[in-house]
Order: sequence, then structure tokens, then C-alpha cells
Amino acid sequence: MALKASPFPNGFVAGIHAVGWALILPCFWFLDRLIAVCKSTTLEQTQRLEQECYLNPLKVFFGFIIFFILFFLAAPFALLGFILWAPVQACRRPFRYHREPPSSQERETHRGFELVGKASFGFATANLCLLPDGLARFNNLGHTQRRAAAIGQHIVHGVCRNDIRIFVDSPSSCGTLSPSNSILPASNSSSYGATERQAQYPVNHSNSDEVQVSIPQSNSQVVCVPSDDTKEPLDNSPSHLSNSNQNSNQRGHRSAPRALLSQGLGQKGDVPWEVSTLFPANVDILCLEEVFDKRAAQKLTQALRPVFGHILYDVGVYACQPPCRCSSFKFLNSGLFLASRFPVLEAQYHCFPNSRGEDALAAKGLLSAKVLIGQSSKQKRVVGYFNCTHLHAPEGEGEIRCEQLNMVTKWIGDFQAANTFPDEDVAFDVLCGDLNFDNCSPDDHLEQNHCLFEQYRDPCRAGPGKEKPWVIGTLLEQPTLYEDDINTPEKLQRTLEMEELRKQYISRPVPAKDLPLVYPESDQPWIGRRIDYILYRESSVSKHCRTEIEALTFITQLAGLTDHIPVGLRLSVIMDSDCAD
Repeated sequence: MALKASPFPNGFVAGIHAVGWALILPCFWFLDRLIAVCKSTTLEQTQRLEQECYLNPLKVFFGFIIFFILFFLAAPFALLGFILWAPVQACRRPFRYHREPPSSQERETHRGFELVGKASFGFATANLCLLPDGLARFNNLGHTQRRAAAIGQHIVHGVCRNDIRIFVDSPSSCGTLSPSNSILPASNSSSYGATERQAQYPVNHSNSDEVQVSIPQSNSQVVCVPSDDTKEPLDNSPSHLSNSNQNSNQRGHRSAPRALLSQGLGQKGDVPWEVSTLFPANVDILCLEEVFDKRAAQKLTQALRPVFGHILYDVGVYACQPPCRCSSFKFLNSGLFLASRFPVLEAQYHCFPNSRGEDALAAKGLLSAKVLIGQSSKQKRVVGYFNCTHLHAPEGEGEIRCEQLNMVTKWIGDFQAANTFPDEDVAFDVLCGDLNFDNCSPDDHLEQNHCLFEQYRDPCRAGPGKEKPWVIGTLLEQPTLYEDDINTPEKLQRTLEMEELRKQYISRPVPAKDLPLVYPESDQPWIGRRIDYILYRESSVSKHCRTEIEALTFITQLAGLTDHIPVGLRLSVIMDSDCAD
């Protein structure tokens, strides 16, 4: 069944919702500005000190009074709007769907299986903290609308760049080396000025309602690099890059060429990885978390739609859930945002019923989607499953997260059982999102041992409570987001590659209750909290499909725009046509 753009069953209900929200919005906006004027980010505080501006107390005083009066005057209209808005949420579908008409049908299909029996798929996930501006400032992030527009532009320019791959011709090393900015044309440094002291977010202000993005042409280029075992002076030439892989994991030194090249993708335990200043080229499906603000979601949609023709946003439920019960009132949606190059055939959302505290105010849950990839050489339809989620956040409440993981595994199984047909080949089954626990904190022991990791493979995980030595934490310390060492993509990249420097900015593991933290263990690297995951499962794909990891990427392109480090994963799927039915 084709997805519908509007979440409402008919225009009448949609009209009632629009009128109700129009009455609520002014009051909501005045309250948001009242909070924002009283809460400054560390970047704004530093700017005031450098500019020797001492008028901020007056700004806070008069701003608070003005916005409070406006909030008070708008409150009666908001109450009337709430009376109209709340009841219609009971018949609202849990997401909005945007479909961008393709210029040609080939843009929405992958012909790799049909032509050569092999295809490569790119996935990425990022937590953006796009809360209403007043709330985002408690995470040391402000200007939600400008950040949303800037993030959309950065993602588009990252995924649409030329895909240059360097193949190393060496008797001791083989594989594909992803390019760093040493061999790619560097983006204008001012485009990352969101975190500089006097800079603004790079947004096109010619039209405040639409985000205009220039899309570079995406091409694939292959560079073959011969190499030998002789040592050469350090330079930026590709031949040097191929000889420096063995030094990429040394502590306290910068990685050159910022990538760990595995000794063959098929070997057990080897995962090619890199720290990149750009989003991976040709990402096929993008999952974003904490896109709570509706206007920010619309800006992201405007920016991403030329590249990702199928977008699910404003995902979740509102008001009393379940309907007509006041036990759990949802003020915010789930924050999930899914953008896909492939057509979305089916989508389903479930809300977690066991949230507590401030997390219960948001409709966190699971979004599952089935996408159409193309056809196999046997003319069977090829599909993929993609799931994204955001689990319970507060520390020390692992039981709740474990219950939610149980629900995730059940809901994914039910969705796939209802939507998988005999005349289809399943190419991939991916689960990603912000799970709000890591694989190194003693406090997260329950989640680390969950059976989910017996079904889905985590490329970064060596075992319960143990990461692979090259892994990098993805949760940044919020008070340090604008420090000089991490306030641009290039600086954050260098910092992440140096262990002694990295530990100043990545969040430390959470100790078990009433026990001191001993971290890291002897002879183990310092990794920090990795709470953003991309997992994949092979047991649920077609039996004649074989999955290999092409690359895992820690992305620094959103430095200063979020408090998480995005993660990318590229999978290669080989379909044995001789075994296909």
C-alpha cells in the first residue's frame, strides 16, 4: 500500500489540526524564547567576553519580562487551540511522508544485482539535538533553525561529493582506502564557521522558508596505487598513503592517512574504518535522531529532498497515549527522521510504553521501513529492511532500556514477518540509532549482554563490555563543544585520532553504582562512550546473499552543530545467482 503524505485521514481533520496548532504556536514560541533569552551557550558567553559586552543582564531582564507578558497574553488562544488540537491526534498516522518525483526511474533503483550480482549500500546515523531552541541550550546548543539548515547543507555536500577510491597494489596489503581531505578538494573553510568565535551558521538567508542547496555531481573515480615495502619521507602523495596504514593506530600520533585498512574485507575481525571530515559519498539511507522541532524537520526535508527522494519525518504520536488516557501525555514526537534514496514500500512505528521521567514527554520508539532496491538477475524484486530507534536516556536505568530492546527485537520480527514475500530477495537488514548505552561502562552491563547482539552484528564490538581497539566514542562532552581543539571538522578529526587529546572531549564511561571507575584496563586504549550504533543482520536476508563490510566511518562534518559524532557504514552484498530460486 502506497504511503500517504499527510498523517491525517482527510482534509477536514487536517484543517482542524492546522487551526489548533496555529493558535498554539505563538504561545509555544514565546515560551521557547523566554527560556532561550535566559540560557546562553558557552560560545555566546565567550563571544561576550571577547567583545567586552556587559549588557547581557539587561537583555535577560527585559527579554524575560517582554516574552513573559506575550506568553501570558497568548495563553488563552493556546488553550482554545489545544482543545481543537488534542482530540484529532487520536486519528493521526504516526509520520509524515515526503516523496520527491525522480527525474528518471533509474535514480530510485540499484541495478547492481541485475547486472553483476553485487551491490554496495551506504548507511549513516546521527543524533542532531534539534529540540526547541530553549531546550537545546541546556545541551549547550542554540539556534535550532539555523543549525537544521546548516546540517542539511553539510550532509548534502558530503554525500554528493565524488567517490574516490584508492586501490593499493601491495603484496602485504589489499583493499580500498577511503579518501581524507588530503586528496579531496577542500570545502570552503568558512562553511564550517558555525563554531568559530565570530562566525554564523552557513545558511542561505535569501528565503527563510526554503533551504537552497547546490548539488555537486556524484561520480565514482578509481585510483590504482602501486606500493612497496620501502620507507619514504612523509608526504601527501597517494603512494605514501598506502605505506602508512600500519601506523594508523599508534597512540598519541595522528593517523596517516586517517584510516585503518584491513588486510582484506573478508577476513574475520577486520573492519576498514576511518575518521572523515565528510559524510560518506553516496549514502543510501540516513537515520537522524532528536529531530523534535517541526520547523527544523521541515528545513531538513527541504535540504535533503534533492538527494533523498523519500523522507519520513515528524515521526511519533502526540497528546494522550494511548488515546483517551492521561497516564502518558506526549509533548514531543519521537525525534526520528528517515531519508532514503530508495522508494519506501512499507513503514511502521511503535511507541515505547515504559518511558519514565522527562523521557516520557517524548514519543520515543522504533521506526521500521521496507525499501525497494531493484531486481535480481532472475527478475525477482530485491528489498531491504531498515530500522531506527532512540532508547531511554537517563543513566542508571538499564532495566528500562533492556525492556525496550526486547520490544525492538519483537517489533522488527513482526514487521518483517508481515511484509516479506516468497517472490522477494532481502538484501540487507539494518538497525541503527542512539541506544543511550555504551559497551565500556560498568553501569551498562545489562544492555551490553542483551540478546540483540546475538541477532545483529556490531562491527565495533569485540564482546560484551569490550570494544575493538580502534573504536572511537561518539558522545561529546557538552561544555567543551566550542573548544579550539574540536570546533571545526578538521580539528575534531585530528583530536579523535590522538588518544591523549581525545579523552578530554569524549564522555567518560559511567561507573557502576557505589563503585569507583577503573578505566581503561591495563594495555587497553581509551575509547569513551559510543552510544550511536549501526548494526546489521545476516540471518534474515536471503540465503544466497553474502554480506561484507566495506567501511565504517566516524564523521566530524557536524562539529559544533551537535553533541554526537555521526557514524556511517557501507555494506557490500553479493548475490549468488546460481543458488537463487
